[in-house]
Amino acid sequence: MGTEPILKLLLSMSFPAMISMIVQACYNVVDSIYVSRIGEEALAAVSLAFPIQMLVVALSVGMGVGINSGISRKLGQRRIGDAVFIAEHGLLLSVIISILLVIFTFLFVRPFLQLFSDPGPTLTMATGYAEIVTYLAFGGVICQAGFAIMQGSGNMIQPMIGQLIGAITNIILDPFFIFGYFGLPKLGVNGAAIATVIGQILAMIYVMGIVFFRKKNVLKLNLKQFKFKWNILKEIISVGLPSAVMQGIGSVMLSGYNLLLANFGTTALAVFGIYFKIQSFIFMPVFGLAQGAMPIFGYNYGAQSEKRFMETLKYGIIIAVTIMFIGLLLFNFFPETILKIFDASDSMISIGRVCLRTISYSFPVAGICIIISNSFQAMGKAYISMIASILRQIVILLPSAYILSIIGGLDLNWYSFVIAECVSLVYLLITFIHIKHTTLDKFSEGALNGQRP
Repeated sequence: MGTEPILKLLLSMSFPAMISMIVQACYNVVDSIYVSRIGEEALAAVSLAFPIQMLVVALSVGMGVGINSGISRKLGQRRIGDAVFIAEHGLLLSVIISILLVIFTFLFVRPFLQLFSDPGPTLTMATGYAEIVTYLAFGGVICQAGFAIMQGSGNMIQPMIGQLIGAITNIILDPFFIFGYFGLPKLGVNGAAIATVIGQILAMIYVMGIVFFRKKNVLKLNLKQFKFKWNILKEIISVGLPSAVMQGIGSVMLSGYNLLLANFGTTALAVFGIYFKIQSFIFMPVFGLAQGAMPIFGYNYGAQSEKRFMETLKYGIIIAVTIMFIGLLLFNFFPETILKIFDASDSMISIGRVCLRTISYSFPVAGICIIISNSFQAMGKAYISMIASILRQIVILLPSAYILSIIGGLDLNWYSFVIAECVSLVYLLITFIHIKHTTLDKFSEGALNGQRP
């Protein structure tokens, strides 16, 4: 990570993560396609449960960022022992998060969903789905810790294989549990949740085997000699918590947006649910690119190589914007084709056509924001990314969506995504320029003066 040409390194590190993210998006979409065959109420139920599912993802991703960033920076500083300590404490944190999610599910999931729907089939299905994916979230959470440990040390292939195991298992099991094939009970929406957690648990088993028993690992973990150190756990949390909050804000945004859309009916909710599933095909490869870039950012930040850090940023932005522009074209020219995959009614197509086209205008800007935010996380400055996320999704998006819906109804409401991304980009650019002048440029000055990190 300190000598390979950056473009070649970035592609080699990112490609496995991008593939695994695309597969992840695939099984999310397959879930929704199967659920759409049950009916529009079932699709709306999954949309209502999605913010809770995003909360689980937020905690997992935040923890993973803290582990990945910490390990890559320690390796850049040649402190391998400290990197091992971070990996071991990261696994402990994943177990703690899994236990907390069980408590959260018991206390809050059902009351939360009752805020969005009257008693009936939609609420019943949403509650069942959400309870399954959060009570049994340990597979996905512990698995994410394993992914982060390997990615932080430069191993991107095994996390890809783990993602493939989870996704393919989910896709295969979905119809069996949803529709009751081969004598299995017909579980409907609950069946989709069961298929998801089984896939996560199998991926966890595979990943943990690699983390502990693969001889080629850069980091050698030995839990028998584990000694708890609060300062190490604190270091992971200090970087990971802002990232978790940043992801969790997405859950808050979705909840607020669902409340707003509920005024326009169940069809609007179902369309927004479809959008969020389909947009993952565009965003997930960019998130995979960011995953591959993070250890490169972190390593070269730790090694105080300003040139390689900036090269990673440049190529990351170019690739991200290219992917996002392709998504913009697809959403603008083929919205009806996309919606018909979900057995959309005429009213869903009418609403969805405007929704997909309008929100897609924000994609290229979002690509730039993702890569710049990722560079802050790798530097251990995840709080900057968190502020950008709060600004985008809470301060700008929800209020502008509310105002636009009053002014121009549902069609104008979708432009809130474009406004929010543009404001976020301005903040990130201003902040990055400041950090470059105060920190990164000093790395170059140190190199010119013959200083070593």
